[in-house]
Amino acid sequence: QVQLVESGGGLVQPGGSLRLSCAASGIRFSLYAMGWYRQAPGKQRELVAQTTSGGNTNYADSVKGRFTISRDNTKNTVYLQMNTLKPEDTAVYYCNAYRARSSYWGQGTQVTVSS
Repeated sequence: QVQLVESGGGLVQPGGSLRLSCAASGIRFSLYAMGWYRQAPGKQRELVAQTTSGGNTNYADSVKGRFTISRDNTKNTVYLQMNTLKPEDTAVYYCNAYRARSSYWGQGTQVTVSS
């Protein structure tokens, strides 16, 4: 059974930081591309950042220079370090594992940026 469990969300003031974690089980983690997506109320889910199985990364333009995705294959965990947070970063953040035709999602963690 595949499980992706996100943690680390919460309420933070503008300019603050949060680190999200996603612990995976039930998959050969090192073979999967891992991504963070987000969905704000009334908007479509969008890709925030992704890391391939080989460690290459890509980011949405809106978060470049502020967010960093990383993975620890020894812990089956992917992270999203979010700095200089803005109110428009408020959303539910989802972890995704993808390989070939297999795609798995976590349950999401809420990030709210507000003063």
